Amino acid sequence: MSNPEGENASILIGRPRRLRLNAALRGMLRETQVSASDFIYPLFVVHGTGVKNEIGSMPGVFQLSIDQLEAEARSLTALGIPAVILFGVPAHKDPVGLENFADDGIVQQAIRALKAAAPQLLVITDVCLCEYTDHGHCGILNVSDGARPRPEPNLPDGYLLNDETLAVLTKVAVSHARAGADIVAPSGMIDGAVAAIRAALDRAGFEHLAILSYAIKYASGFYGPFREAAQGAPKFGDRRSHQMDPANAREALREAALDAAEGADLLMVKPALPYLDIIRQTHDQIPQLPLVAYQVSGEYAMLKAAALNGWLEEPRTVLETLTAIKRAGADLIITYYAKQAVGWLAENG
Repeated sequence: MSNPEGENASILIGRPRRLRLNAALRGMLRETQVSASDFIYPLFVVHGTGVKNEIGSMPGVFQLSIDQLEAEARSLTALGIPAVILFGVPAHKDPVGLENFADDGIVQQAIRALKAAAPQLLVITDVCLCEYTDHGHCGILNVSDGARPRPEPNLPDGYLLNDETLAVLTKVAVSHARAGADIVAPSGMIDGAVAAIRAALDRAGFEHLAILSYAIKYASGFYGPFREAAQGAPKFGDRRSHQMDPANAREALREAALDAAEGADLLMVKPALPYLDIIRQTHDQIPQLPLVAYQVSGEYAMLKAAALNGWLEEPRTVLETLTAIKRAGADLIITYYAKQAVGWLAENG
């Protein structure tokens, strides 16, 4: 081998490339491993029969009716994906979101169908109001009903009321538990939600049921396609009074610490890729709790659109993003790419 420094130059000792010589070495020494058991797959369920509606902004992702869930559950378990997270689209919406905690609500039906088809599949349920309310917000609003003034005159009109919302969220969580959910996941960033739900579940005899808290959920521009899929866009205003400012990191750690203290069993950071630093900081601050990252609809749509246009190599790019999320500190990843990623991982050895 030629020596660019001359025959008398010192021997180059540091040659990290020795361990990248071939695929076997690279695979054996890979520090971050991604597998099917890391994935949670989101499902959107709707009323009706024979419904499989592709979501326009999320090619390859569908709204499914209950009769479609048996095949979906079996497909997921065959791939080794251990869990789903459910989002329901109700038949009717109202100011409170009554179907959200009805025995025959769309999510309650979906839980029972999934557990009947694949008992080993873990079913996580989203506990929030936005898909179910006629105003599209995540809780009870401070508005007049015509006969009475708004409940909290010192708060702005239309403000999302915190404690009044907690009373509804506890009903939703207990209803999901009774239907057979394995984990409930409050997602509205409502103060005290974890503590209220923990107490309600325990009173109802579900002290064994885990809570996955959306502890750190940013007011992000990456949620647009989800709002099409779940039909839960707000009719006015936005959600910045409860979801987090994207500029803040210290506040995120405070939110995570509060939810851990209230009894959360798992924590979540959402979205994933724009907040890898937050995933790492949360992992380091609260290492005792499993950490979930949600690769959200906008992240999926962005990658999918670039791939469909031939601008990116989809398998390679997607696996790179999933590896980055896990390398940052996530133990589990909610991703719409879960099914495809399992196949790509198998192809890559």
